[in-house]
Amino acid sequence: MDLFADDTRLTPMPIDDGELWFQQRLPLDLAPDEVMRRLLAETGWREEEIQVWGKLHKQPRLSAWHGEASYRYSGKTFHPQPFTALQLHIKQTVERATGRRFNSVLLNYYRDERDSMGFHADDERELGPEPAIASVSFGAPRTFILKHRHLPKKVQLALGDGCLLLMAGALQKHWLHGINKERTPRGPRINLTFRLIL
Repeated sequence: MDLFADDTRLTPMPIDDGELWFQQRLPLDLAPDEVMRRLLAETGWREEEIQVWGKLHKQPRLSAWHGEASYRYSGKTFHPQPFTALQLHIKQTVERATGRRFNSVLLNYYRDERDSMGFHADDERELGPEPAIASVSFGAPRTFILKHRHLPKKVQLALGDGCLLLMAGALQKHWLHGINKERTPRGPRINLTFRLIL
């Protein structure tokens, strides 16, 4: 049975120790390339420095934090810019698709195959004990990798243009996730991760 035969519905994926849901196409009333173009133009992208093992490093991607609450990770507090009209439209569509409420979004802009996201869990205290993180991708596909913290288990997903991924339940407690650099040339990609800051 093809899990993704119906690309208009959020479908549970089999995974231990948490919840993982996937929808191949978020039903926006804008084409994904138009969303990508507007996100590139309307977002105040920054190359942030974060603290890893006591040292400051530039993140290998550009990012922006928007919404209603500040957020602290990797030794730095991020103060939000207001939601743009497009971000609000995407957020409301994600909330309808997932049945969850969100008040903030982290945007990451992967300029090419050299940009990446190190393995981590979204387990900060202000997200609560079992946070729901809704991830929407636009642009070139990239491989999203989940690694179990305690067992030799790994899940890889190709996140394509306009897809929605929901991580929920105890997933952040038991799994790390990230995106590796790639050798094959890749075009630009923007990822929005919606979350509820408590």
